[in-house]
Amino acid sequence: MELQTLTYLVVGATFALYIGIAIWARAGTTGEFYVAGTGVHPVANGMATAADWMSAASFISMAGLIAFLGYDASVYLMGWTGGYVLLALLLAPYLRKFGKFTVPEFVGDRFYSKGARLVAVICLIVASITYVIGQMKGVGVAFGRFLEVPFEWGVMIGMAIVFVYAVLGGMKGITYTQIAQYCVLIFAYTVPAIFISLNLTGQALPQIGLGSTMEGSNVFLLDKLDQVVTDLGFAAYTAQKGGTLNIFLLTLSLMIGTAGLPHVIVRFFTVPKVSDARKSAGWALVFIAILYTTAPAVGAMARLNLIETIQTGEIGSPAGNLVYEERPQWFKNWETTGLLAFEDKNGDGRIQYYNDGNPEFAAKAEAWGWEGNEMVKVDRDIMVLANPEIASLPNWVIALVAAGGLAAALSTAAGLLLAISSAISHDLLKGMIAPSISEKKELMASRIAMAGAILVAGYLGMNPPGFAAQVVALAFGLAASSIFPVLMMGIFNKKMNREGAIAGMLAGLLSTLIYIFWFKGWFFVPGTEMAPNTADHWFMGISPEAFGAVGALLNFVVAWVVSKVTSAPPEHIQHLVEDIRVPRGAGAAVDH
Repeated sequence: MELQTLTYLVVGATFALYIGIAIWARAGTTGEFYVAGTGVHPVANGMATAADWMSAASFISMAGLIAFLGYDASVYLMGWTGGYVLLALLLAPYLRKFGKFTVPEFVGDRFYSKGARLVAVICLIVASITYVIGQMKGVGVAFGRFLEVPFEWGVMIGMAIVFVYAVLGGMKGITYTQIAQYCVLIFAYTVPAIFISLNLTGQALPQIGLGSTMEGSNVFLLDKLDQVVTDLGFAAYTAQKGGTLNIFLLTLSLMIGTAGLPHVIVRFFTVPKVSDARKSAGWALVFIAILYTTAPAVGAMARLNLIETIQTGEIGSPAGNLVYEERPQWFKNWETTGLLAFEDKNGDGRIQYYNDGNPEFAAKAEAWGWEGNEMVKVDRDIMVLANPEIASLPNWVIALVAAGGLAAALSTAAGLLLAISSAISHDLLKGMIAPSISEKKELMASRIAMAGAILVAGYLGMNPPGFAAQVVALAFGLAASSIFPVLMMGIFNKKMNREGAIAGMLAGLLSTLIYIFWFKGWFFVPGTEMAPNTADHWFMGISPEAFGAVGALLNFVVAWVVSKVTSAPPEHIQHLVEDIRVPRGAGAAVDH
């Protein structure tokens, strides 16, 4: 069957499934809308959590990062998975025991302050909006290629789908939809990886294939990839290229950012008991590990296939002896999306892809008649989606990957939008502006807030500040610097007061935002030069994506100092904190 028709059928069938589940699991109360009535089984919740967290960044963009960054991209694997250990051990069971609907509600009650709750709402919205931009970018990329519509139309279609099942079903509908989306995305991710691993190494498991020899050769796959990229003037794939301090801080930022993500934390409010919250985190790690142990192989194999299908012939031979083929059909397909671009600088009709920023290699290339790198644009977010086409896999596999990418992006987008709408309707409206509002009106306000959040997310998704995983890394940094410290101090430091919590959150959030905006080029003082976004100009070589760890440290320090010079929390709050930590994990949640 023709690819586009098959893609419409597969993607259409999955969308029909999601909408059908949303109608079946429609939320009728605020409890069902916010926390699915706290009746979700830990295994089901673990699967839904995995889908909620494995976003477009994990499915679409992470392997693209690994493909181009090589060894340095391992920080994303370590940071994002390691953060779940922190979440399971340090936050999930205690927050579940507290028994509230949202993270700002916990902050407001623990720090006995509507002001603290308001600041937490601001932190949540900033981090969540930043995160959802990456999801909408992923939706646009997938639709743009496989449904052959412009990128912007792809984003709008995604907005419409999320609107139907998220606004209708709330957390109850989203939970069961995410279980279905997990099944779709994990099948879509692993099947092509198995095919490609078999083609390149003869090994069915990609995890084993990554460390195996090439099919019919004694050369290991990673050795082959190192040779291919260094032959084109790039640094070795397996070499560390970034600074050690930046790698450490980025890993830490991603870890504590994971533990502080509000749309993930709220998932642990949906289970019946405190012990189930910890079990959910464990099951989520199992389901996440299936994709995350596959991603390194997908990235490495995609980079190798990319180079070998666009640039054939003997590198280093005189130009007249190079044997080139016309650029492949998959390349032409992706050119139509605007996410892949080729500029024929020397007029030979073929592609020269190499590192023209390497002076030594550039001099050699010039002698061969090459006039610069002709791959002028390669959006890293296309690598996983293009991988089956590059490897010439069957059309049904390509269609399946499209459905998986959309499932990953839409599942996380729904969770983020619910977190935003809950913060607006439950924390701002119900908690601060109109405490006496009826449950029916609050539910309506939640749906209106979510519709507004979808519109904002869609607009920003059409104008993203970077590729999906990069934008998501910024969101993790914002969560790390603002939300994670206040939750940790709220649970483990009974002497932390409201003044300290508010000052810490503001210090962490503002310092990280200023650093990001300055070095991303989104903010500058008129009449001054904007700071370049390069490692040479970063403070101590710390990238904007890694600064969240520094912001978290500032949060902790400022909160501690302010709490020492202001009055201690009331006695009943200190007793509340002690009660949260009492090891009665197997009991039913206590609502204070």
